[in-house]
Amino acid sequence: MTDEPTDIDKMPFEEALAELERVVRALEEGEGGLQHAVDLYERGAKLRQRCEDELRAAQARIEAVAANAAGEAVSAQPLDLE
Repeated sequence: MTDEPTDIDKMPFEEALAELERVVRALEEGEGGLQHAVDLYERGAKLRQRCEDELRAAQARIEAVAANAAGEAVSAQPLDLE
């Protein structure tokens, strides 16, 4: 992971997801002490939220353009993030 945190709110989805995976791996491996683990966990929670927000926005865009043959909007199944 980088020493200088990137602004999570400006990260592209793919970058946020890759960093989230690194955070999870670091937590699983027990890197550093307790404070480091807490800091990693907090960053991971923010990264997870960023990824969820991006996925929800993408789903909303897809739902907005999905249409049946008559041109009526089609209801898409909600994305299950759990």
